[in-house]
Amino acid sequence: MLNLSLADLLEYTAWERQKRHDWMRQQGDQVLMVGAGPNGNRFETVGDLVKHIFSAEKRYVERLSGKPMTDTSSLPNNNVETLFEFGRESRRNLLEFVETFAANQWDLPQEQDLVVAVITVTPRKSVTHILLHETRHWAQIGAMLRMAGHKCDFHDFLFCPAMGGITRHERGSSS
Repeated sequence: MLNLSLADLLEYTAWERQKRHDWMRQQGDQVLMVGAGPNGNRFETVGDLVKHIFSAEKRYVERLSGKPMTDTSSLPNNNVETLFEFGRESRRNLLEFVETFAANQWDLPQEQDLVVAVITVTPRKSVTHILLHETRHWAQIGAMLRMAGHKCDFHDFLFCPAMGGITRHERGSSS
């Protein structure tokens, strides 16, 4: 059976974050104010979603580690550098957790209070969720930006360096 490791997803999401950060830095803080449209509800802007990605990662790690939840309500959603610095902090915490968590504990269910519900889930599933949750929201952000007229580059897993990357051959033009 094929074994996809968390390391592959961690590498992909690190690549994705860096690409998004570089692009958003070039666009300026105003890109964070791109709206989600009339049904944005909980996340009205790109900045709201970026903040949510990093805040959720931080809180999941805190739950898994038995630490108190960080209140991110004062974290601005309109400053690219501030948001991505917080993202670097949340990722450092995740990596530290993954590297130091006891191997024999990964598949032991834990109770986690998600505010809206209390669930019982394994740490392996929680960490996998953190990474897939991020990936889903980056795709949402990409769609919001494209619908607002911004041109974005490729973010597909196929083009990232995880699992050895790929070799891309450009097609020549016919004369």
